[in-house]
Amino acid sequence: MGCMGLSFGLGPTSDKQYGVSVIRTAVERSITFFDTAEGYGPYINEELVGEALQPLRNQVVLATKCGFKLEDGQITGVNSQPANIRKVAEESLRRLRTDRIDLFYQHRVDPSVPIEDVVGTVRDLIREGKVKQFGLSEAGVDVIRRTHAVQPVTALQSEYSLWWREPEDVILPTLEELGIGFVPFSPLGKGFLTGKIDENTEFDKSDFRNTVPRFDAENRKANQALVDLLGRIAQDKQATPAQIALAWLLAQKPWIVPIPGTTKLHRLEENLGGADIELTADDLRQMEQAAASIRIAGARYSEAAQKMINRCMVAPVAAEPMGLAATGAPPYFRIMKKALILGAGGNIASHVIDLLAGRDDVQLTLLARNPKRLRKTPATARVVEGNVLDYNQLKAAVAG
Repeated sequence: MGCMGLSFGLGPTSDKQYGVSVIRTAVERSITFFDTAEGYGPYINEELVGEALQPLRNQVVLATKCGFKLEDGQITGVNSQPANIRKVAEESLRRLRTDRIDLFYQHRVDPSVPIEDVVGTVRDLIREGKVKQFGLSEAGVDVIRRTHAVQPVTALQSEYSLWWREPEDVILPTLEELGIGFVPFSPLGKGFLTGKIDENTEFDKSDFRNTVPRFDAENRKANQALVDLLGRIAQDKQATPAQIALAWLLAQKPWIVPIPGTTKLHRLEENLGGADIELTADDLRQMEQAAASIRIAGARYSEAAQKMINRCMVAPVAAEPMGLAATGAPPYFRIMKKALILGAGGNIASHVIDLLAGRDDVQLTLLARNPKRLRKTPATARVVEGNVLDYNQLKAAVAG
């Protein structure tokens, strides 16, 4: 269960004791996995979770996170310096009223700190018994592989739902290959897939969805087609759109564990009902066919938030010095004659495509598992359908 919304991010928060009752009711209803972070509040969400679960500690798995830079109560960047990781761990243990963190995530990859240094610090915490398992959040394939090579990664947390399917391109195949679990946050699209939000919905000024382009009124109206699809299926199954969205996720892979959040007890019961919905192979096939024709509008993060996401691989297929005249592009791109963008359906990939599409001196190739879902396809780009982890498909893309 994602606990963030009980005290942070979704507008006015519930009374603390009500939040405690929601969490304890979840335990009574056999939920055993609870997710929080120091950055939620900051701090107050961990305090809430700690109070709620202290008497039930041995019945549950607690996950929290490190890696943000916090100043004056605000997230201002990333900080995975070893000293900060240890500081966060110690303070989280205190707020959570526990002697161990079952799953400790790096909340965002810090490009200024080698992942090996991060892993070394967490490994020390594991040896001390303060942390049980290590996880990553919103990390890309390169970081996942480098981390897993020196310290087993138990789980990756990232957004995944019917309206954000980027992980299917390269993330999920990598996790399956390495035996790493996947914990999708926002499995209900930050509430949109419940069918309770439309273009007329007004969010409180403190609701972070005000900053999310996908929640612009125009984009909500455009994306209603996906909610309508869930509604039709829900009617056939005597369920709700939220339950169908969760059932779809649970049907993807046995090692996927979504963490829907809620601020209401009746929504908790509704979410639990999603586990009882059985979608047949034919159901899933029909959903896939219908969803493929729906083009989702709007980015999932603000530009500032997106910069902290470790995504998109851009491979210089044939790099040749071209001079360093001012082109407006980073030096890495100024030496490309050909560029192969892997996982081209993602948000960061879209920014890179924008950067390179206007240059007639770069041959651009986009590799994507489902080209129909590409939001941006420059007329001069070559599009290849394929999986980056399939050697033959990758070789064919490079050869082109």
